[in-house]
Amino acid sequence: TAVISPQDPTLLIGSSLLATCSVHGDPPGATAEGLYWTLNGRRLPPELSRVLNASTLALALANLNGSRQQSGDNLVCHARDGSILAGSCLYVGLPPEKPVNISCWSKNMKDLTCRWTPGAHGETFLHTNYSLKYKLRWYGQDNTCEEYHTVGPHSCHIPKDLALFTPYEIWVEATNRLGSARSDVLTLDILDVVTTDPPPDVHVSRVGGLEDQLSVRWVSPPALKDFLFQAKYQIRYRVEDSVDWKVVDDVSNQTSCRLAGLKPGTVYFVQVRCNPFGIYGSKKAGIWSEWSHPTAASTPRSERPGPGGGACEPRGGEPSSGPVRRELKQFLGWLKKHAYCSNLSFRLYDQWRAWMQKSHKTRNQDEGILPSGRRGTARGPAR
Repeated sequence: TAVISPQDPTLLIGSSLLATCSVHGDPPGATAEGLYWTLNGRRLPPELSRVLNASTLALALANLNGSRQQSGDNLVCHARDGSILAGSCLYVGLPPEKPVNISCWSKNMKDLTCRWTPGAHGETFLHTNYSLKYKLRWYGQDNTCEEYHTVGPHSCHIPKDLALFTPYEIWVEATNRLGSARSDVLTLDILDVVTTDPPPDVHVSRVGGLEDQLSVRWVSPPALKDFLFQAKYQIRYRVEDSVDWKVVDDVSNQTSCRLAGLKPGTVYFVQVRCNPFGIYGSKKAGIWSEWSHPTAASTPRSERPGPGGGACEPRGGEPSSGPVRRELKQFLGWLKKHAYCSNLSFRLYDQWRAWMQKSHKTRNQDEGILPSGRRGTARGPAR
């Protein structure tokens, strides 16, 4: 019974639109005087419209904003009684920008997952289609990824049929009603982007009664057993009421580590992640996995009195023990500032503590301190 012109227009943000609704005399008596417009169900102000002739009503829209819905805004022409005479979709937006930040990884050296960022502005207000394309660098035809949105809105997964020891070229094409854009080409070898799942079965426990330490153990990711490569690990930890993580980088390829220099009586959250390396003899490292789920444990509470609590300091004045004690105190302070993860460090630290305890006991005996804690009465020379 009516026609809207232009039909389904596509315009840039900030553009103006002049549309018309022309009726054909059905229903009987329908004229431009009784028509009105709605946009997405909302009636537009009458001052935006004007009658061109008995059967045509014009609409003028200026400085258009982006479409409220990517399927197009509904511009509708109504009769006096509210019935719909004609409709049109109004698309207002921006052309796509060049996709950026393409990153890819493989978890089994047979597949590839990639994700990207849709450009500087991102939002085009129009439905924009993204296609991930790939091909072997020196030969072969273009291929299109088919499994989208696997790890987010701008991602795609290639499940199989990928070659090793041959570089791939990968890029993303973006297309909408106002144009298209193509990303830069990313060149990679599958062996250079291998990653794993986070290490499973992370356990954190106390180290006996040591109030400043926790032991962390985990299991190697299953993928390490299926392929010829090793892994290096990182640990990070934080106290319960903090968002700041401290990262331990020097864990190498061990599956356990002891954290030292911690606060007594404090809950810590610990995470571990993995980076494969040595794949088929390659010297390049892979990609860090995600962090494992946080595991919590608390250090023992300190039984030593705090400052001003009546702690008994060792007697000074011994020229031989003073410098040694100062040197050992510096050594202990250095160790407590670092998480140490080698067996040599474990033995060295434990032997140092045992030696200190033995030295303290020997010194008490030399000073004549009885088991009851009272100093013995000095006796004079025998007569």
